[in-house]
Amino acid sequence: MAVASFQLDPRLAADTHPVVRWGLSDVLLMDDARFPWVVLVPRIAGVTEWFDLSEVQQATLLNETLVLGKAMQRVFSAEKMNTAALGNIVSQLHVHVVARYATDEAWPAPVWGVGTAKLYDTVARGHIIDRLSRELPGL
Repeated sequence: MAVASFQLDPRLAADTHPVVRWGLSDVLLMDDARFPWVVLVPRIAGVTEWFDLSEVQQATLLNETLVLGKAMQRVFSAEKMNTAALGNIVSQLHVHVVARYATDEAWPAPVWGVGTAKLYDTVARGHIIDRLSRELPGL
């Protein structure tokens, strides 16, 4: 399903860490410890919009997004899950899935553009990736 010429956008590569690889998408942890924040990136070269995907790819991305959201809800006991595919800064198609709490720094606004990212330390990042990867099924 993935295209061989796919390259992860350099900004996403710099801001994320791999969690798992699914059939269509890479699951990446956003390097901002203020929010449990994961990004799904379909490995399809040149795609910027959800509707640019084939119908099968659209359905697969929707399923991956739902599975990820439910797993994150369980792992992080989130009060609310936010899901968005904006692409205003990074045009490569990617879907943000963010666990939210009324006590988080950005509540009730969106998380992007609020404050300065707090990078995970190596141990905390490893712990989060391990928790997520154990909860996420192979797709």
